[in-house]
Amino acid sequence: MSMYWGVLFHVEQNLSSLDVFVVDFDGTQAPYTGLTPLVGPLITQTTEKMKSSGQSGGHLGFMTMDPAYFNNDPMQVRQAVYDFKAWAAIVINANATALLQQAVQQGNASYEPLGACQTIWVEARDQDTVYDYILPTLSSLQTEIVSAFGQMWTGMVLKNTSIPITNLQAAPQALSPAIGFSMFSLRPFNPPVTTPAVTIGLIYLIIIAFFSFTFFLPIYTKLVTPGGHPTIKFWKFILIRWIGTILAYLFMSLSYSFISLAFQIPFSNPTAASTTVAANPDAYGKGTFVVYWMINFVGMIALGLACENVAMAIGQPWTAMWLIFWVITNVSTAFYSLDLAPKWYYWGYAWPLHNVVEASRSTLFDLHSRIGLNFGVLFVWVTVNTLLFPFACYFMRWKTMKAKRKEAEAKKG
Repeated sequence: MSMYWGVLFHVEQNLSSLDVFVVDFDGTQAPYTGLTPLVGPLITQTTEKMKSSGQSGGHLGFMTMDPAYFNNDPMQVRQAVYDFKAWAAIVINANATALLQQAVQQGNASYEPLGACQTIWVEARDQDTVYDYILPTLSSLQTEIVSAFGQMWTGMVLKNTSIPITNLQAAPQALSPAIGFSMFSLRPFNPPVTTPAVTIGLIYLIIIAFFSFTFFLPIYTKLVTPGGHPTIKFWKFILIRWIGTILAYLFMSLSYSFISLAFQIPFSNPTAASTTVAANPDAYGKGTFVVYWMINFVGMIALGLACENVAMAIGQPWTAMWLIFWVITNVSTAFYSLDLAPKWYYWGYAWPLHNVVEASRSTLFDLHSRIGLNFGVLFVWVTVNTLLFPFACYFMRWKTMKAKRKEAEAKKG
């Protein structure tokens, strides 16, 4: 159980692992290159100061990025966030200072402070990490920036006697708050009923797979136990058990997937462009449900065959201890961001449930997909446990026969 508590033990110290790009386009592109930018430098100085302050409680991993890295294209910053290269990004638009100066000089009543900067993130990547650690920090940072810039900018404007007071009256928003941040979650986490499908509901995938062993084993055992019917060779018993187990997982995973369908989680919405804000897009359109089912199916095999092998190897009552271990290690590394966990937990990237969660999220929310890697890891688990399956069966038979011999000797004695 310490493994479960420990995954959150160093969250504050590891907050810097949550990378946030800060990209200053202010005054870097024509026709805005002929002026001295004000908005961009203040924001980058603030984030750099926060990064180097060493303040208690940790800070996000702010990274000041050269616009040239993104080919001077703000949309490529969005693409980088979508591709999981950063958890979030702050973009200062190229016209941030220019439009603000024009607003006070010309009395532009249509000036919109929120057009100065953008904050971009992908909520569905991990809604808990986003809401618990990223958005609170970004919100307080934005408040600090707007306040600091407002003081500086108001002082500059009031000192400039060439600006008519009527212009400031026409565009008061250009004086206060002067700048703001437009907020863009490229993939919102919605609807709420999706939560069990990518978090706590997957525990039942492990439990169902685990208890299928005790449910079906007495039935299979009758195939090799004399009792008024012909028995089969043990290697055939192993083959029938393996095929029967896989077929059971196929239909149990389908039933599990049907629950998400019954509660109207979207499974047939079209995909969306990666740089646009999209609500409820599905990665595979109308084929999304089949992919989701296959994720649960292969995941159940990876989780379940491990349970089958261990149960046959260690027997009762130790299988209950195994279930606790299997659930805790999988939950710890699947439901919490490993970026915030101590590095010891990085083995979790190879654990079955982590890959089931990641593949499910990318499928249900049309996120940046690593589904090939996810299925690859799951199939490795399936292959290894399939190879171990016959040995576990023979070991269980050896233990059973040994116990029967001891019982028979005890009765003779």
